[in-house]
Amino acid sequence: MSKTWFITGASSGLGLEMTKQLLARGDTVIGAVRRQGALADLQREKGARLAVVSLDLTNVSSIRAALAEAFELVGRIDVVVSNAGYGLFGASEEVTDDQIDQQIATNLTGSIQIIRATLPQLRAQGGGRIIQVSSEGGQIAYPNFSLYHATKWGIEGFVEAVAQEVAPHGIDFIIAEPGPTATNFGAGLVHAEPMAAYDTTPAGDVRRAVNSGEFVVRGSAARTVAAMIDAADMAKPALRLVLGSGAYHSISAALGKRLDDIRLQRDVALSADLDL
Repeated sequence: MSKTWFITGASSGLGLEMTKQLLARGDTVIGAVRRQGALADLQREKGARLAVVSLDLTNVSSIRAALAEAFELVGRIDVVVSNAGYGLFGASEEVTDDQIDQQIATNLTGSIQIIRATLPQLRAQGGGRIIQVSSEGGQIAYPNFSLYHATKWGIEGFVEAVAQEVAPHGIDFIIAEPGPTATNFGAGLVHAEPMAAYDTTPAGDVRRAVNSGEFVVRGSAARTVAAMIDAADMAKPALRLVLGSGAYHSISAALGKRLDDIRLQRDVALSADLDL
């Protein structure tokens, strides 16, 4: 049975790949884009099965208007995909205040407001599913991506809480956590002005690896998107969907170390309780 999807960031990267795969299998897509005409060629090819709405993730009124328009166009949306975002690259001391504000407004606040604008519509129709595209960077961290990680760790905590709030309304979530994937993400990175003080630090090492092309990218965009679609078709998918061997190994190692550290602190943790 065909489904109807709403996808932010539908004109590039994983969003565009998902849009194409869904249309190819006969589903209907409402693609949210910032730039008018970004999907014009695909619209002409697919006709009524692809609608496009304008959306600025940093403008709450724009987000609410886009979601209202989308639901008005098709009546029911089965899956909402919060995908749009970008990365701010630089040590925390190097990035500017404006860059910080823009990163948080786009990746974190924008994603929160997409979900908030979606919930009343999904409740009214009796349920639905939301896919929040996060990253392996929602559970691990690299130097030079501190603000990006802040947004991804933040949206994952938000989703985990909201999922509990709305489960009785038939609304569930998937947090997609791809590792480095062959998309145009790297080209969209916003680079801070580097400081010499970080040249011989881990931040400098990561900068050189990214700039030289040595940073390993193993993930296939097509296969990553196919796995996300398969998960969305499941009756009861896991809350978190780890995608790519890099993400699997990195997240497994990080969680294992975190759990080991916690267990070593058991006696200290229990000592902080009241005597009852």
